Order: sequence, then C-alpha cells, then structure tokens
Amino acid sequence: MRYVNFTEEPETNKDEFYMREALKEAHIALKLGEVPIGAVIVCKDRIIARGHNLTERLNDVTAHAEMQAFTAAANFLGGKYLKDCTLYVTIEPCIMCAGASFWTQISHIVFGAHDPKRGYSRVEQALTHPRTEIKSGILEADCGQLMKDFFQQKRIKS
Repeated sequence: MRYVNFTEEPETNKDEFYMREALKEAHIALKLGEVPIGAVIVCKDRIIARGHNLTERLNDVTAHAEMQAFTAAANFLGGKYLKDCTLYVTIEPCIMCAGASFWTQISHIVFGAHDPKRGYSRVEQALTHPRTEIKSGILEADCGQLMKDFFQQKRIKS
C-alpha cells in the first residue's frame, strides 16, 4: 500500500471536486439523522456510484457510505472488482470498509479527515489491497468539522 498525505503533494482540483461530491452525500446523511459520511466512486473521470450512511434508516450496521458506494459501483460496472476506480470518502474508512475495499481491489482511496477512534489506520496490519493507493487530507477541515458538529449536537440533545 502506498500512503500519500495530500499536504505533501500539489493541490489537485480534481480531488477537491470529487470530495465536494462526497460531502454532498454526507449532507444527505445528516438530513436523514445519520452519521454524516458520504462517498463517491469515480471511474475514468466519471462518478459511477454515490453513497451515504444509512445504518439508522436500514437498521443495518453494515450500511456505511463506502459499502453503499461499492455495491452501486459493482452494479454499474457489472462486476465485483473496482480496478481503475477511486473511492472518495469524507472520513477515513473503518476496518470493515477498508476490508471490503481489499476485496473490490479498488485502485485508489481518497479520504478527507482521519478517524482516530474508528479508522482503519489505527490497526497495524494492512487492510487495503496492496496495490491500492491511499491519499488523505482532501478538504480535511470541511469533512472533519461536519462530523464534529454532528456529534456535538448529539451530546447537546442527550
């Protein structure tokens, strides 16, 4: 796995554009009362799948944004492998989603903000496919703030 921190590379408008699309999905999740995480999958400069958290609505702990997007992308492509595709997701994938990404053989994962409590990178073992390139920090402040605001509101309501 090649891990690249976005702050070390020149800024790319393409990554920011697609991350803004993932943020739109996160805002849909927020309106539904879900944890505001959104994802899009891009293949050949085209969004082929979108997803946002649906765990509450579907009463399904596996209904994460990434999982929704993986399923939609596989259906779009007509196959389970997502080679030559990029997953853009607002928050670092959890262990389950990183494991699922392994099986899809997705080429790239780009995420906004790290998740120090539940993100896959806290596990010392590599969970993504060895050929998957990872990039982080794309619109990190926007992605992270959305999560912070959501959980702060949850604490106020409790």
